[in-house]
Amino acid sequence: MAIQWKGVMPAVTTKFTEDDKLDLKNFEVNINAQLEAGVSGIILGGTLGEASTLSDEEKGELIRTTVDIAKGRVPVIVNIAEQVTRKAIEVAHKAEKDGAEGLMVLPPMRYKATDRETVTYFSEIAKSTSLPIMIYNNPVDYKIEVTLDMFEELLKLDNIQAVKESTRDVTNVTRIINRFGDRLKVLSGVDPLALESLIAGADGWVAGLVDAFPRETVAIYKLAKAGKIEEAYRIYRWFTPLLELDLSPQLVQNIKLAEVATGIGTEKVRAPRLPLEGEEREHVLQVIEDSLKTRPVLPDYKNL
Repeated sequence: MAIQWKGVMPAVTTKFTEDDKLDLKNFEVNINAQLEAGVSGIILGGTLGEASTLSDEEKGELIRTTVDIAKGRVPVIVNIAEQVTRKAIEVAHKAEKDGAEGLMVLPPMRYKATDRETVTYFSEIAKSTSLPIMIYNNPVDYKIEVTLDMFEELLKLDNIQAVKESTRDVTNVTRIINRFGDRLKVLSGVDPLALESLIAGADGWVAGLVDAFPRETVAIYKLAKAGKIEEAYRIYRWFTPLLELDLSPQLVQNIKLAEVATGIGTEKVRAPRLPLEGEEREHVLQVIEDSLKTRPVLPDYKNL
């Protein structure tokens, strides 16, 4: 399946049982909710997916399970976040073998690579696979920025096709479009800046709170792309306190609590993460409770 790199693509959470195994039953409940809402792809193994805690065998099982659930309706995209180029290439090969149809790739982890090293890292991965690739550009969290000049080099490779734009500078969307036109698709990677990015011309939204609120997220995207900006903002303004839960270091716990509240997930996280407690937990629960009290009625967004 050719990936269009547009629409809403949830970075889904991984569900665990009480004895710390994969909870594929509740995972399927959430994936089906995403598909029914109209998402354009499923992204596995990101920060929200607690990928750093998963074994290679578990990652493979999640890919195969998701491919089976999706049944070709949307592409399954796998995140790569590795320290060693060789290992990243191995992950790409295994993901392709397990049925993944695209990759989202972070810069080298733990080591603050130079621009040349970063470009070489991405290029070696891209050359090793036929899968299309979205580069994850998040200098705030990962301390490496993929600049426009670096993209100029990377786009010599046909399968590098998109960027998850998480610099938190919305004007960067315009710079990318001005420099590369349609050659580099732009997907917003920061939930509280997503509508602003879409209005600036971003093609899609790699979303987090979509894991708990898939219909609202897709509705905002569809309304924005249909030019119904005020209708999109009406939902987005309601959504903003929830979207800001994505900016916390405890975003996994926050979003999993929201999934519980909407009936499409569980709270269980894998150590070293722990469930929220005390004032922090009460704050997040209050944000969720207040939002659910005023949850908007959505338009028929699928037919826009």
